[in-house]
Amino acid sequence: MQPPCLKEVTQVCFHGCCPSQLLGLPEEQPTISKSRSTSSTCRRNFAVTTTSSFFPNTQFTDHESLPLLQESLSQFKNAYPQYLETIQVDQIRAQEYYHLSLSNHICLDYIGIGLFSHTQFQNQHSSILPIASCSSPPPEYSEFPFFGISHKSVNLKSQLLHGGQGSELESTIKKKIMNFLNISENDYCMVFTANRSSAFELLAKSYPFQANRKLLTVYDYESEAVETMINSSEKRGARVMSAEFTWPRLRIHSGKLKKMIVRKRKKKKIRGLFMFPLQSRVTGASYSYQWMSMAQENGWHVLLDACALGPKDMNSFGLSLIRPDFLVCSFYKVFGENPTGFGCLFVKKSTVPVLEASTSMGIVSLVPAKKLFCLPEDSSGTDTELEQASRLGNPICELPITSSFSGPISVQSIQNGRSEHVDATQMHESEATTEHQGTEHSSQSVQQGKKGEHSRNFSSEIECRGLDHVDSLGLILISNRSRFLINWLINALMKLQHPNADERIRLVRIYGPRIKFDRGPALAFNVYDWKGERVEPTLVQKLADRSNISLSYGSLHHIWFSDKYQEERERVIEKKKNGEKARDGNRRTKANHITVVTVALGFLANFEDIYRLWAFVAQFLDADFVEKERWRYTALNQKIVEV
Repeated sequence: MQPPCLKEVTQVCFHGCCPSQLLGLPEEQPTISKSRSTSSTCRRNFAVTTTSSFFPNTQFTDHESLPLLQESLSQFKNAYPQYLETIQVDQIRAQEYYHLSLSNHICLDYIGIGLFSHTQFQNQHSSILPIASCSSPPPEYSEFPFFGISHKSVNLKSQLLHGGQGSELESTIKKKIMNFLNISENDYCMVFTANRSSAFELLAKSYPFQANRKLLTVYDYESEAVETMINSSEKRGARVMSAEFTWPRLRIHSGKLKKMIVRKRKKKKIRGLFMFPLQSRVTGASYSYQWMSMAQENGWHVLLDACALGPKDMNSFGLSLIRPDFLVCSFYKVFGENPTGFGCLFVKKSTVPVLEASTSMGIVSLVPAKKLFCLPEDSSGTDTELEQASRLGNPICELPITSSFSGPISVQSIQNGRSEHVDATQMHESEATTEHQGTEHSSQSVQQGKKGEHSRNFSSEIECRGLDHVDSLGLILISNRSRFLINWLINALMKLQHPNADERIRLVRIYGPRIKFDRGPALAFNVYDWKGERVEPTLVQKLADRSNISLSYGSLHHIWFSDKYQEERERVIEKKKNGEKARDGNRRTKANHITVVTVALGFLANFEDIYRLWAFVAQFLDADFVEKERWRYTALNQKIVEV
């Protein structure tokens, strides 16, 4: 009998026909052989449709020769008629995320799950000017923030065993998140963390690496969060190993990974911690979670990194079949705004006893607004916090709080038999939108509070409309929409070719999977000039930002080249400067990597977003494009023109 959380995924398909192995589910039942054949046909048909329907036998050598937006959209809808069934996404975008159209800004620098809608973030403030960039600070509002986060120094194991339910606010949000992720409170306990890095570090400091010596990771990109996990684990005696990815499609090198997972002799002893994402947040490569099953069978504890999964992807996960010992996810962004939110660390209750006592600052509490600025006279709050509170006239009372950052939330509060709507916003520490670059930052925004809106008889029903939206849309609709968009974009980018070149030189090189049915909505690529020299990814990012498009960049690593690609390896691999070291398999070597531009499609992305990105990249077909941009911004008296 199929678990409830798998019912929907069995229908996910371009034509609604593909079975569950689409997302790497176990295929032990003999009854699915027919379905497997249908799945293969479905995937094959999708690839053929994509390559044959858009610009067949055509190469664009001039950005001015691209078809117009409306013409391209019409062709897109004809090739993918199921895209019309996703009109509900466009309606939600228009109603709840209208700032994306008002600002004319395209946000392609974020992948993951958001808690809140923009309307909640900016309710009753529609007259505020739209934000010009994803990295710009939000405007100040007059509404009082509903909650903030407060760091606390506690023992993770003790918190998991005896932490209790927490406040009403924490209990409500925790329940909403666990329901959304299909995680049972009977099987898992959870703590709120400041961000993804904090969750990893907490686990690294508590996992018994002295006894279970190995840490095995599966990441094709460099990440500060993952490095934090690795460095903390090594300090506690862990032996770190890493999976490798085969050039040129960056698939997992199955033979090497299997050799590291499978033990040579049967032993009951736990071997260590297997750290696994179901999808690369940089290349969009999807991995079968049969790897987790193999790891469990060979005596590993499993940590699932779910931060790269999109909305509703957990519906396909099937926790009833393969239940990881640890799971990390993050809710840290209002789509199109600065990062805001927190991370979550889930621990299987049967695994909690193996953890060691360790005190760390990574765990946070959600603090109701009425306590947000209540600092004692000997508070450990920073001068900045106290100065801001003083300037805004907020009283300082005797309720300790270490720091106050907030997330947007809408609350329907019931007081004295009447209904009252409270909306609030504020930023708190979280991973930056440029997490691909391994960068994290924090920001604070203290706002004027309303008086008299809280009473002792306060009860609330918390809305997280971002989660509600994707719940209403479902996995089939969201997956199909992102599949159509990302594969069209890949096909379109591959059609750009430099003119008058002695050799055939494509403008864009894509890393990882190309046109593929079950790839993720993320993409890694580089732009090359007419001489075949790479345009620096940071430069592409800067110029994109000037065109109101937010991209990111990252570094691919742990790439394995077979003998026939050794010559190509010398051309594409970069060597880090200043003797930096990186991990390669089981050893430390001179660091090799490839810096790339990265694109991530959120569930609200539409065709115009990817078309405008395509049109922007096509401008590099003009050999003088970069120089023209340099002089244009110099003429506009721009102070920073480092391109």
